[in-house]
Amino acid sequence: MNPIIKVKNLSASYEGKQVLKNVDLTVYEHDFLGIIGPNGGGKTTLMKCILKLKPFDSGELEFFKNGRKVTELNMGYLPQYNLIDKKFPISVLEVVLSGLNCNMSLISRYSKAQKTKAQQVIYRMGLDGLEKRPIGQLSGGQIQRALLGRAIISDPDVLILDEPSTYIDKRFEAKLYQLLEELQKECSIILVSHDIGTVLQQVKTIACVNETLDYHPDTGITTEWIEKNFNCPIEVLGFGSIPHRVLGIENHTH
Repeated sequence: MNPIIKVKNLSASYEGKQVLKNVDLTVYEHDFLGIIGPNGGGKTTLMKCILKLKPFDSGELEFFKNGRKVTELNMGYLPQYNLIDKKFPISVLEVVLSGLNCNMSLISRYSKAQKTKAQQVIYRMGLDGLEKRPIGQLSGGQIQRALLGRAIISDPDVLILDEPSTYIDKRFEAKLYQLLEELQKECSIILVSHDIGTVLQQVKTIACVNETLDYHPDTGITTEWIEKNFNCPIEVLGFGSIPHRVLGIENHTH
């Protein structure tokens, strides 16, 4: 299995405080990696370093395509908090099309093919019929879906989702994970979430970020592993009694 991203010995700070220390991580082609960890543990900072939206203090970041080292990847990103200005006069169609801007010059106009593709993405997001609706008239969940559409329209090599189910209702959440399962055939996915139970049902590999990073090559993790990485009992985290079936908890008597 070919790597697509390699993070080596990476350390980074946020507002003058070190939040990541000597992090190593390899993401593979068509991986579906779940990133969990406590609030303030550095999950979002790590994603921003990978996206080159934030400089890091030390370490290396390498990208690969088809087994060969490259200088950059096409990455789609759905940030944790939706910072879109609801008063800005932009439609759902324009939001989705804006995901193509990195591939276009400022004077370019969208082609008919690009607009057709945007329509297909809008349909995939369950927003058909709302193409011309101003973004300010949408619900939080609809805005989140429009932003997800923006993240995938450019056919990214890697799709990074930071708490993607925020604002999304439960009905679309099921559809979201079905969509991500389809997208994983086309690209690598990194999913950041505080919802351990949901993440473990969806992803292939898991990592916990809490200043350092602890990687697990599958989702058969133990409650001890979670407690060690979160530095507290899982009950304190508010996850309560996570179903045995979801965690795939291993027996540590041997």
